[in-house]
Amino acid sequence: MARYVMKFGGSSLATVEHIRAAAEVIARQRRAGHEVAVVLSAMGDTTDELLAKAMAVSGRPNPRELDMLLSSGEQVSVALMAMALRELGFPARSLLGHQVRILTDSVHCKARIEKVETERLEAELHAGVIPVVAGFQGIDSLDEVTTFGRGGSDTTGVALAAALKADECQILTDVDGVYTTDPRMVPQARRLARVTFEEMLELASLGSRVLQIRSVQFAGKYNVPVRVLHNSGVGEGTLISYEEPDVEAPVVSGIAFSRNEAQVTITGVPDRPGNGYAVLRSVSESHIVVDMIVMNAPRAGIVDFSFSVPREEYDQAMELARTAAVEIGAGDVLGSASVAKISVVGVGMRSHAGVATTMFEVLAREGVNVRMVSTSEIKISVLIEEKYLELAVRSLHEAFGLDQAPVAAN
Repeated sequence: MARYVMKFGGSSLATVEHIRAAAEVIARQRRAGHEVAVVLSAMGDTTDELLAKAMAVSGRPNPRELDMLLSSGEQVSVALMAMALRELGFPARSLLGHQVRILTDSVHCKARIEKVETERLEAELHAGVIPVVAGFQGIDSLDEVTTFGRGGSDTTGVALAAALKADECQILTDVDGVYTTDPRMVPQARRLARVTFEEMLELASLGSRVLQIRSVQFAGKYNVPVRVLHNSGVGEGTLISYEEPDVEAPVVSGIAFSRNEAQVTITGVPDRPGNGYAVLRSVSESHIVVDMIVMNAPRAGIVDFSFSVPREEYDQAMELARTAAVEIGAGDVLGSASVAKISVVGVGMRSHAGVATTMFEVLAREGVNVRMVSTSEIKISVLIEEKYLELAVRSLHEAFGLDQAPVAAN
């Protein structure tokens, strides 16, 4: 007998029929003799609809009241699911974050989990009851309701799996696993049987929307195996876990991309200490996340300084850059909101040379100019013109052989 935490997202719960179907998937695990705890998101687009109502009432909703409002969506899901499971003959009980005692800090709308109390959950499981827990929400030391931000139910699922020492946290969604890239762009993309926490963290941060970044961080920290499955429960899905030392890792596991990018360049920056800080200080103080940064080699005492930001913050970043340019005596400020980021990811890159060479060779052959580059041990990211995005992704996917199934070792 295994113990599973099964998390269903909003698209898997969009209607009453969807909830009944999800209940059947849960029931199959129970009929097989396994212990199951369930974590649910709000139904369909409920959270977006609630947020729209809040914005219609107030241009800047109070964060505490916003958490009270948004957390109500999951309450509907868990109550309906408990009813559906009871109709199938399985005792079930819906539980909100404060009833489980998912304890968090006091940062409304983006709280972080500090502790999950397991006494009630263990008692329910021991009694043969399926606990159906509201995702996305917890409670702080003052008994105030808090929420975890977009995709926060994934984090709830992983946190419960860690606290309950579950064999797996199963994330059931409308895709049947993690793919080498988006199959809507590259039909030849393959489902990966296994990826490491490191690879999934890079893929999630670089544009893959299968899992929330914080849930992957949590899973890696507490070594919780996570399996991404189709919401029908059919198939093996993709297992996310630590790298197995006796299995040779693929050089490149996947290609991620993001259209939500913009580039800012300040030309003619005097080459003296402190000017990089002067440029970025106001940007960071405005809570704009800077991703890539490039400063070219000095020539005649000046450099060009470029950085990338989320596209929705491009206009503000340009204004701040213009102000900084005047303060430090730089030249023009140039920018583009028509750029995209492509990243190749794979733990095998640690021990294999030539990935960057292949990447730049492919892009050059296709006439794609690279504007910026950033790297880590298992990732190479480039910023390119958005109009070349699909061409670049397809070409790189083919060049790294990601459309070919891996050859099994003898």
